[in-house]
Amino acid sequence: MHISYDNIQQMEQRYRAQLVNSLGGFKSLVMLGTQNLQGDTNLAVFSSFFHIGASPALCGVIVRPDNGERHTLNNIIATGSYTINHVHEAIYQQAHQTSASYPAERSEFSVTGLTEEWLNGFFAPFVRESRVKLALQFAERVDLQINGTILLIGKIVEAYVPDEVINPDGFIDLEAAGTMTLSGLDSYHHTQKIARLSYAKPDQPLKIIP
Repeated sequence: MHISYDNIQQMEQRYRAQLVNSLGGFKSLVMLGTQNLQGDTNLAVFSSFFHIGASPALCGVIVRPDNGERHTLNNIIATGSYTINHVHEAIYQQAHQTSASYPAERSEFSVTGLTEEWLNGFFAPFVRESRVKLALQFAERVDLQINGTILLIGKIVEAYVPDEVINPDGFIDLEAAGTMTLSGLDSYHHTQKIARLSYAKPDQPLKIIP
């Protein structure tokens, strides 16, 4: 099937959203934990979290256009703190439920049964049931003029990762941690590693990293 730009623009809204979201391939699946200045906690699933750089350790997430009711965005801007929590099979349905529109004073932790976890005095809550967790400090906001979405950049200030999934060279085996991925808006997946390959250099054969 050939799909043109005009075809996409003429699609029914929900159909277009499903199709275009699927075209991007498999995506990172995380929950962002925040707290507002009144002490209300918030938890929201995101599939737009990505690595920006390692020195300093920076990650980004794309947030939908600000309509005044973006609790995650509001809390991050107000407090400067948020957590990233990987999703695994035992909690993916609860993670999906956090995408529902609850009022700010009603915590997604309580409605989904996930547990707030407060670590090392960090202001924002982690998800106790998650296995890979990051504490981020808000660093920069970039408003994208093309469609009104917002790029939030955060600095990783803490990470909690099971010892057994960190390889001697620093590689984190997310498959061993049970981290899941997402395609489209609602299709959840396990992963299956094929191989790790050596650093690519001109005119040198690749090697499989054991």
